[in-house]
Amino acid sequence: MSAPLVVSGLRKQFGRLRVLEGVDVALDAGQVTALVGPNAAGKSTLIKSILGLVRPDAGTIAVLGETIGADPHYRRFIGYMPQAARYPDNLTGDEVLALLADLRGGQAPHDHALRASLGLTAETLARPVRTLSGGTRQKLSAVIALRHEAPVLILDEPTAGLDPLTSSHLKELVRQRAASGAAVLLTSHVMAEVEELADVLVYLVDGRVRFSGSLDELRLRTGQRRVERAIAHLMREVA
Repeated sequence: MSAPLVVSGLRKQFGRLRVLEGVDVALDAGQVTALVGPNAAGKSTLIKSILGLVRPDAGTIAVLGETIGADPHYRRFIGYMPQAARYPDNLTGDEVLALLADLRGGQAPHDHALRASLGLTAETLARPVRTLSGGTRQKLSAVIALRHEAPVLILDEPTAGLDPLTSSHLKELVRQRAASGAAVLLTSHVMAEVEELADVLVYLVDGRVRFSGSLDELRLRTGQRRVERAIAHLMREVA
């Protein structure tokens, strides 16, 4: 059985700027894959390509064994949590949840336990989005990403702006989803978070994958036990 998400030979160029240069990435079911790299490495363009927001110049992306094209139906198999989501300010949290469930083509799931675990009360969700703090909007994004139990989960800096307790709950939810068979792609600048959650690490620099393997393989290659130091070692290698 093929991996739920497979990226093969992906290339993207904006004008003269080459952003992705033949990227190959496969997300296995039941694993958390951390995508890391310096600024302007191509991480955002890779994620946008997977989501259909950027059209690659070459290469393929397959979700659940089907190569994606112009038809956006595959997106229902992906749960996505952006680093900083933007929702219509005039809608309440409940209305945002209902709207996005409708756009996904199905009834809003019974996600009360999920909302409660992230500290989203009925009173909070009845308020307009414009009145919610950044951390509360991040909780709302987490519910939207996790509620449909999609087989592919993409989390872009998921704990940014969250308090320690909510961050801990969210990381436990991510571990549970991976344990239940989801393929998870995580981006984070917090290496302690990567070390805590990731099974596999993909290191991207200048649009190229410079390392792809387990954390143990990373430690063996660099001779560093801590992931933060191992990544620093990789950065020196390719500098």
